[in-house]
Amino acid sequence: MSVQTEISLTPTQVRPAQKWQQLALGLLCMASISSPQYVWTLLTKPLLERLDVTLPVLQVTFSLLIVFQTFLSPLQGKLIDRYGAQRLIGLGTLLTGFSWIGAAVSHSLWMLYLMYGVVGGIGTGIVYIGIIGQVVRWFPHQRGFAAGMVAAGYGMGAIVTTLPISTSLAHHGLTATLATFGVGFTVVGGLASRGLREAPVVKATAGVHLSRQRNYSSSQMLKQPLFWLLFFMMACMSTSGLMVTSQLASFATDIGVGQALIFGMAALPLAMSLDRLTNGLTRPLFGWVSDRIGRENTMFVAFILEACAMTLWLTFRQDPLLFILLSGVVFLGWGEIFSLFPATLTDTFGQQHATSNYGWLYLSQGVGSILGGPLAALLYQASHGWVPVFSLAIGLDVLTALLAITVLKPWRKRFIAYS
Repeated sequence: MSVQTEISLTPTQVRPAQKWQQLALGLLCMASISSPQYVWTLLTKPLLERLDVTLPVLQVTFSLLIVFQTFLSPLQGKLIDRYGAQRLIGLGTLLTGFSWIGAAVSHSLWMLYLMYGVVGGIGTGIVYIGIIGQVVRWFPHQRGFAAGMVAAGYGMGAIVTTLPISTSLAHHGLTATLATFGVGFTVVGGLASRGLREAPVVKATAGVHLSRQRNYSSSQMLKQPLFWLLFFMMACMSTSGLMVTSQLASFATDIGVGQALIFGMAALPLAMSLDRLTNGLTRPLFGWVSDRIGRENTMFVAFILEACAMTLWLTFRQDPLLFILLSGVVFLGWGEIFSLFPATLTDTFGQQHATSNYGWLYLSQGVGSILGGPLAALLYQASHGWVPVFSLAIGLDVLTALLAITVLKPWRKRFIAYS
């Protein structure tokens, strides 16, 4: 097994402004690809009118977007590591923007599937995996925070575009909106990607401290049981969070709080707005915490927080104000998986193959996206109640929290010591 020497760079070799510039460019790239996923709900009604199809048939488009975004990630990560971040991430932003331009002129369901689903999924997947791989290399001592920041850029980037897209749809229609914003995404993402640079690696010279750490290729990493523990844990948390995300509106409607007024706003849209905010903020927040108290300790705190909040949420579900506040806490305890797991993976298996390695771990998010929504719906259909649904989600949270502190922590410590 090959061993790569990693070099700790001194401040004179890498100016602090360089890494922060790379982080800012990564945020712009992430923001430029966030709308296809997070603004999809605004497009469904005009697309239904244009194509004259049923909603389940139209929603296949969104499923294709998620599938091609997640399940091609190992290949995308390998290509980025081989051909460079700037070139591939630039291609990803181009594909994402082109997917909206293509969707603008799509007047058949199959063309929409191809453009918005397949092309959009490939483009967003390349950028997401590539940017995460970039920042964990540029911030070797702040990996949790850096990964959390760019993950938040993806989760919260659509906040900037949601209102303009909604307004444009009302005043200019579907075709003009998709084409205009598709061009905008291409320009913003393309220009930002041009400034991306590989994290510098220098040759050993006098006065430069050397630290030896084994860097595992993806094929070597996949042979390690420790990787599969991380995969299982992230799949559990993805499933738990997506069970809640997919059924939030139905849950609120069934318990009778969805349209209850709080501060002059309906409880459900207010809760969803708070959820989006906390789901974004938690990524750099808990990433920063993990840089200081350790990845596994932070996982335990965050996952138990989500389990406790979900338990209280279920207990006091008739109270509209608590429904809103606790939903925010639930997402505060979930969204950080997108900073903690990539940072933990790179800490464990080295940074040389960080992008392609995270591509394999990111498959667990695809597993969660397949299991989360359907599993919650099946449980609700079988039991005619929400207690079994949330009990399973809470159980997955508690299980993953305990694995983090009792299994992952000592196992990773031994693994790194002998690597």
